[in-house]
Amino acid sequence: MFARWSRGVCVRGSLHYNPSLAGSGSIMPVVKSSTRKTETPCIHLMFYRRLNDLDSSADVLHFIGTLQPLPDSLAAGALQRICEVEKKDGNHKLPKGILENGVFQDLCVRFEQESPSLSDTALVTALQALSLLYVGPQSNLLLNLVAESRHRVKRGGLEVRSLCILGESLIRLQGPGDETLELIIYQLQGEKLETFAPEDIVALYRILQACAEKVDRHQAFLNKINSFSLSVVSTLSPTLMSQMLTALVALDQTQALPLVIKLGKYAVRHIPHFTHEELRKVLEAFIYFGHNDRFFTTALERHVASLCLTLDPEVISTVTEYCGRKQILSRPIFDAVAETFVGQSEKFSPRQVSELIEPFGKLNYLPPNASALFRKLENLLLTRFDYFPPKTLLKILHSCSLIECHPVNFMAKIFSPYFLQQLQGEESSVDRLSLAQLTQLFLTSVLECPFYKGRKLLPKYQVRSFLTPCCSLETPVDFQLYKSVRIGLIDLLGARMYFASKVLTPYCYTIASSAADVEIKLDEEGLVLPFTIDEDVHKRLALCIDDPKRFSLNSRHLLGKEAIKQRHLRLLGYQVVQIPYYEIEMLKSRVELVEYLQRKLFPHNVGIRW
Repeated sequence: MFARWSRGVCVRGSLHYNPSLAGSGSIMPVVKSSTRKTETPCIHLMFYRRLNDLDSSADVLHFIGTLQPLPDSLAAGALQRICEVEKKDGNHKLPKGILENGVFQDLCVRFEQESPSLSDTALVTALQALSLLYVGPQSNLLLNLVAESRHRVKRGGLEVRSLCILGESLIRLQGPGDETLELIIYQLQGEKLETFAPEDIVALYRILQACAEKVDRHQAFLNKINSFSLSVVSTLSPTLMSQMLTALVALDQTQALPLVIKLGKYAVRHIPHFTHEELRKVLEAFIYFGHNDRFFTTALERHVASLCLTLDPEVISTVTEYCGRKQILSRPIFDAVAETFVGQSEKFSPRQVSELIEPFGKLNYLPPNASALFRKLENLLLTRFDYFPPKTLLKILHSCSLIECHPVNFMAKIFSPYFLQQLQGEESSVDRLSLAQLTQLFLTSVLECPFYKGRKLLPKYQVRSFLTPCCSLETPVDFQLYKSVRIGLIDLLGARMYFASKVLTPYCYTIASSAADVEIKLDEEGLVLPFTIDEDVHKRLALCIDDPKRFSLNSRHLLGKEAIKQRHLRLLGYQVVQIPYYEIEMLKSRVELVEYLQRKLFPHNVGIRW
């Protein structure tokens, strides 16, 4: 058990397929300025609208069979729609029935034989369509289209949109190592970014994302794109915004924080319109770049609270991971997440369970349905214990102990030699963080669960201190805050000799200057003793000087690892005195500081003797 303790009109331009719609199942003509200034017939727009209304390949083929012959741009659009519909239905290649259809075969023969005479738009649209589904690599149709596309790239003169579509199609067909791709990127670098439509900018990001291993070669170009993209953020659709953030992560554009911040600002309005996958990608990007925004969090709260029972487990776990990483204690989000897990726990993978549960422990929060939540978690772990990787399981159980939901029924298992061997894996030893978590769980069994009589953790797996540079279970504090308190203590007690730092307790917790905690010893009469004296110590005061890093973001709510430390110190016999930063900041003078410390340390004494 877990023990609980106290879209029309006619327009000028040429018809192009929008690459941002790939996979969406709809084709729309995209207006792009043309030097020929030809009038786009309204019949073209009507054709595309009719095409979008058809949701089966058979219907599309029947429709275009009544309109032969079609202009090459419309024929390419029809081919695009067929591949989109099949892709949407989950197919990875065209069904035999489509391949043997006479209208489809006539369409393919036309594109194969007439590829040199196709318009740029028809050529790249047809190639894009065929790149969505598997077509034999030796297909004459595909070979002819690829060869003609490469010829036109080398000849030059393709518009930005055509270059972008062609670049992405070649990546899907030939991979990022295709030699023509470098030429496409080079030609795009020569274009003025002001002439790029927003969807072209995002397509350019996607192309460079596919060549992420060559990012250093293109960094100067990326810097220009990052700067220019600031001007188009407000016009991006939810899909394009998610794709841009995903590319920025893949390309490790940590220097583009102004762009990330602006994307975060405008993402607020799109939260209800992101698909589950798009929202997950946005959150992953914000986690990667360390970005958070209170307006984004507020909008996310509303969205998650309204759709909690319908959100995908991957989205749910990413939302809580985002809150945990940024130390955002959002009660509406955590309450909704807890409710979702109780109702749908069987849908969550071990990794998703860990990403969901860990933030509860980290942020020291128990939702209103805590008993149901942890009962569901316990049942899940009991039935699927062997499916959880050892480190994942340890993280979950340690997180539970932080909020006083102690995994008593699992302690004997995780302290066993078999589990410890699994935890070690092929390494020479168990990693330092896992050892610290095991040790804290063991201390929890000793200090908070005296009724536990099961297997103990062997001494060789116990750490001596929780305060370490790389994986600390204690939070170092800002040195300036410690320095201010130290000055006040010297004025109050009369000398530095009457309080100690860098003291390691018998149970691994450090009362140290680096942790900004202080120990004061009192004798039986309440006299303050020099820290060097160990005899006649009647009471020990532990000052926990808590800076903002020990609290969740913009709150006065202690993090889980700080709350468990203070609980354990009390159980070890210390009188814990919390000195939070927000109380220190209210003091206006050194005299006020001394008076404040006296009230905190000796609330029942009029005067102090030492």
